[in-house]
Amino acid sequence: MFLIDTNVFLEILLGQNKKENCKSFLNKNIAHLNITDFSLHSIGVILFRYGKEEIFQKFIEDIMPNIRLLSLPIEQYGEVVKIRKNMNLDFDDAYQYSIAKYYGLKVVTMDKDFERINDVEIVFL
Repeated sequence: MFLIDTNVFLEILLGQNKKENCKSFLNKNIAHLNITDFSLHSIGVILFRYGKEEIFQKFIEDIMPNIRLLSLPIEQYGEVVKIRKNMNLDFDDAYQYSIAKYYGLKVVTMDKDFERINDVEIVFL
């Protein structure tokens, strides 16, 4: 089971350099994909900022029925703060890490900040 980081989806949605690699990974693993509520909101914020509301709508319609949406239970938010302090991750990375650890998922990302993680499996695209 995989937790897909925000940057993987944005790579595809914004038509960036590694979009084909990201698409291929998602297609091969479609039955095992998860996204955080934070990532979904971040994707919305960024696409709206670029005036790409229609792309967000299509993302919701096409992708979200095939992927599990996860949230961190409120009692786990203290872990996000600890991870920030112990691993020097920003909030979004600490949140992703916390969700992956809580649900026992592998993180799929292109973010080099995850190189510091050693107790959750990280898949770099």
